[in-house]
Amino acid sequence: MFAKKYKLSFDIWGLLLFLIIMIPNFIWFAVPAPNDVLRVKSVTETTDIIASVCQVWMVIALCIFVREKNRKSRLHPLWIAVIICCFLYFACWIGYYNGMVNQIVIMGLTIFPCFAFLFFAIDRKNIIAIVPLSVFTVCHVIYGVVNFIIPQ
Repeated sequence: MFAKKYKLSFDIWGLLLFLIIMIPNFIWFAVPAPNDVLRVKSVTETTDIIASVCQVWMVIALCIFVREKNRKSRLHPLWIAVIICCFLYFACWIGYYNGMVNQIVIMGLTIFPCFAFLFFAIDRKNIIAIVPLSVFTVCHVIYGVVNFIIPQ
């Protein structure tokens, strides 16, 4: 019954959101920031692997599982929340590249992309994506807190 509400299709908006969120990451891979603490070796390797696997599952779920009765994409509160999260995420990256390496910036880099995906999944009524997204979010927060917030 649950699976009957979904169809295998392609949601271009899910892929676009993922690519937009990844833009600063692609830049970071190519151009290191001045005080680039994110390049240190992670102490949460197992959690990071789980996060990466769940991230892939999440993106696949956002892109290929489409709710049968999905409303049309239009600007409404959940989409506005997605856009705000993206802007705040980009602002944190700008701060990071300007040498601001503090708890607010690190947590912004950790939380805002997860919230953007969450608001998108809720808007699309994509419960299938919320499961790996939730695990990814928890792992991503653990990574940020353990590696950069709690003094080592």
